[in-house]
Amino acid sequence: MESFWLQGMQAGHKNTLDCIKAFSETNFTEDLAKFDVPTLIIHGDDDQIVPIGSAGLRSAELVRDAALKVYAGAPHGLTDTHKDQLSADLLEFIRT
Repeated sequence: MESFWLQGMQAGHKNTLDCIKAFSETNFTEDLAKFDVPTLIIHGDDDQIVPIGSAGLRSAELVRDAALKVYAGAPHGLTDTHKDQLSADLLEFIRT
């Protein structure tokens, strides 16, 4: 939690608001449907920032032959809270 607080304190307020506006108002549906490379989608089922139903699960439906890994209890910041599992899953994916 302290790491995310620190990151937030280093970001400019306008930049942060612009980022939130961009990711909340941009529809990537058509782009995701065009993916033609192996794709791994990883999402935590306790993400309170970007809910899994509208992001991870939906993306897995749209990206042809995508592999989906759901981390039980993982939050939005799973790159920090689940970094060992994430690293192992990424290595496994690129090796296959």
